[in-house]
Amino acid sequence: MKLLYGTTNKSKITFMQKRVSHRGIEIVSLTDIRAPQMHIEENGNSPLDNAKIKALAYYKALKTPLFSCDSGLYIEGLDEARQPGINVRGIGDYMSDDDAIAHYSALAKEMGGKMTARYKNAICLILDEGQIFEYMGEDIASAPFYLVSTPHKKRNIGFPLDSLSVHIESGEYYFDREYSEKYEEIDNGFAKFFSEKLKLERKFA
Repeated sequence: MKLLYGTTNKSKITFMQKRVSHRGIEIVSLTDIRAPQMHIEENGNSPLDNAKIKALAYYKALKTPLFSCDSGLYIEGLDEARQPGINVRGIGDYMSDDDAIAHYSALAKEMGGKMTARYKNAICLILDEGQIFEYMGEDIASAPFYLVSTPHKKRNIGFPLDSLSVHIESGEYYFDREYSEKYEEIDNGFAKFFSEKLKLERKFA
């Protein structure tokens, strides 16, 4: 089945497709359906707030089943006031990929060359006005990983911090590993979420 993801970010589409393709789900983007451009004010206080804000806005405009996701970055040992949280790209002036790499590289250098980080992810799936499902569980959060001060030469457009992400146990950049353990638990978490909720869709069809 096809399922619309409320995003135009190609990296996010690829990421989610890898998580759920084995469940027979094909992820479609806003670009694929030529949806009109929308500016959505993501003014929530958590990844779950913002995921729901986006999903509701897209559903209101498109009137089709869809989902949206959001994430927050949390760094061990960093003062609460400086935690990126949902503002991974900053507040006010939106950081480009290169700016984000430079910013977090400098922050890692400030903290001794590396810092332990984790993404907390959230999802909101809307099947119709009576079936709205929200989730922000540990099984869709990333495993802890290092953000380091020296960027990898590779880039993943839309996911700039992949260039700074290092596997804790091996000390290797994730770009240099055949399989990213950072996403192993996420694979199961997202797949389980969609399997459970899309069964409800068939039940009410």
